[in-house]
Amino acid sequence: MKMKPDETPLSLLDLVTIGEGHSISEALETSTRLAQAAEQAGYLRYWVAEHHNLIDIASAAPPVVLSHIGAKTSSIRLGSGGIMLPNHAPLMVAEQFGTLESLYPGRIDLGLGRAPGTDMATARALRRDLCANGLDFSNMVEELMNYFVPAKPGQRIKAIPGAGLNIPVWLLGSSTYSALLAAEKGLPLAFASHFAPDSMSAAIDLYRASFQPSEQLDKPYVIVCVNAVAADTQKEAEYLATTELQKFLNLGRGVNSLLPKPVEDMSALWQGTEAQRVLRQLRESAWGAPEQVCDKLHDLVLRTGADEVMLNSWIHDPNARIHSYELIANAWF
Repeated sequence: MKMKPDETPLSLLDLVTIGEGHSISEALETSTRLAQAAEQAGYLRYWVAEHHNLIDIASAAPPVVLSHIGAKTSSIRLGSGGIMLPNHAPLMVAEQFGTLESLYPGRIDLGLGRAPGTDMATARALRRDLCANGLDFSNMVEELMNYFVPAKPGQRIKAIPGAGLNIPVWLLGSSTYSALLAAEKGLPLAFASHFAPDSMSAAIDLYRASFQPSEQLDKPYVIVCVNAVAADTQKEAEYLATTELQKFLNLGRGVNSLLPKPVEDMSALWQGTEAQRVLRQLRESAWGAPEQVCDKLHDLVLRTGADEVMLNSWIHDPNARIHSYELIANAWF
């Protein structure tokens, strides 16, 4: 039987954001405190997303961050949301996550994406092999998953650690491509509604309609990721959310800047067409007092049938960011 919305698990996506006036070390320390607070509040997962050459994001090396977070927590699941697989050799990813699973048994998720997580010039610097452009993503996923099955006698190349470990593999998507691939491989799907809401319904419907059971999963499982900002009052939340608005305004302009401080009025910062674009892209975002945020999340679960909701946050102040997640959890569970 489908769970009621308030029984739907909540999880957390962290980009290890670097705000104006803060250092990378401070961003990593905030992420540690955030993971600890999320564990205490009842969140199911803490995932880190791979990005490169973005001066406001310090999550270039998710396995390193996750290893540190694992040592500072005890029960919350840890994972990648995701590892951008075309940037890496599948064997190295298997070894890294096999190491994590060996350190923190039963707590590791491996989410995979095919985007570069950066601009194309940086992607070329990362990949060296210019043929690794994501077109062979399906084959790379299959190769990676094969490293996690028990090694066969005489097998020459093994993931050590990795072979024989039960590490759940997820596919991340912002379009129907990954949704269909996840369905064909019988893998769970995490959809990026926090920046690609236009494809959300079509991708989820296609995934469920095309799903083929696998050894990992016998029926479809969908995480929907959205941006969320909660505060003690609606007015305060809307003020904090102007950081998110500025972030997406800057993305549209091609501006690479530290995560900006909130502002009282956005009208002086954007043109009318820019406001329309940003607000459309962020229409699934939930901002407000905790009850208002949860009402919007409830509606999202009912519209999508999501099995789990993952929250991302673009809040400049570290303490306000942690408080936002705590407020949402207290109202949800």
